[in-house]
Amino acid sequence: MKYFEKVPAVLLLEDGTVFHGQSAGKIGTTTGEICFNTGMTGYQEVFTDPSYFGQILIMTDAHIGNYGTMKDDEESDSIKISGLVCKNFTNLFSRHRADEPIQDYYLNEAVVGISDIDTRAVVKHVRSKGAMNAIISSENTAIDQLKEQLAKVPSMAGLELSSKVSTTEPYSFGEESATNKVAVLDLGVKKNILQCFADRDCYLKVFPAKTTYQEVKEWGAQGIFISNGPGDPGAMPYATDFVKAALEDDKPIFGICLGHQILSQACDIGTYKMHNGHRGLNHPVKNFESGKSEITTQNHGFGVIAEEVKSSDKVDITHVNLNDDTIEGIHVKGKKAFSVQYHPESSPGPHDSRYLFDKFIGYLND
Repeated sequence: MKYFEKVPAVLLLEDGTVFHGQSAGKIGTTTGEICFNTGMTGYQEVFTDPSYFGQILIMTDAHIGNYGTMKDDEESDSIKISGLVCKNFTNLFSRHRADEPIQDYYLNEAVVGISDIDTRAVVKHVRSKGAMNAIISSENTAIDQLKEQLAKVPSMAGLELSSKVSTTEPYSFGEESATNKVAVLDLGVKKNILQCFADRDCYLKVFPAKTTYQEVKEWGAQGIFISNGPGDPGAMPYATDFVKAALEDDKPIFGICLGHQILSQACDIGTYKMHNGHRGLNHPVKNFESGKSEITTQNHGFGVIAEEVKSSDKVDITHVNLNDDTIEGIHVKGKKAFSVQYHPESSPGPHDSRYLFDKFIGYLND
């Protein structure tokens, strides 16, 4: 369908702020923590990133749907955001290779959204007030009733969500004849991360989030990758225990995003809920090892406590965010273990940080 009927919809924030717009996707109601992404490309990769599970996403780019959707752009097997807030939501697309228009895509995935919203105003409000829960409805615009429903939604702080998006059974990725064997602890891994390893002659076995280290060790991996994912790292002692065991076994370890937070916790460094997080394709990071800056793709609402990293005798700081000095990378002293808060697989986004995969492969063969 090129054109589709829109009905009135409402976005209600936890602090009582209300925005009115038009329906996008399925007619219905959805809840989650509201956040925003500043990227101007790659909306489908963003929608299908498991790290967004449980969140209502504001896309700051003015046009959503203008190049359609296609299977090859997905980072997981389904849309993972709880709902969408955008300015323009259109079924008219320019890319001839697209599989289907975005409204059809959202209907097939049963995802609720709201369009024709002044997203600049919503983002300014969230930047000022911080992350909070929200509700979108295109089936009920009675604010008092929506407030009652929203009040029952739990805070993202304290939520364990990785086990909800992780694989339920181990599976393989890449060529079995590859030189390197890497075990992946799937906390919400993106497909392009796996592809970046496979492109570097790696055979992967992806394990469910709550797998024990002993189970992984029995497979005989040369190294361990700890993936990105959603939720509060402080609610995931099972993953922290896994990494502690891997560190004690002197296995090479590489963590991305949530994996960075879990590696930090395994080194007795705490994490915290950020005011509104980092989500976009243009975040500058300084690499202390090379002295260079990198433009990075980011998606996280939690961070590691900088003061605890700086005072730790277990890790060295390798990367720092140039916007706000948050910790973007660590290396465990005396170990072949490191992590970054940002996304070097960068799909979508710049490729400045792909060298980190090569660094890890070097550790496997050192």
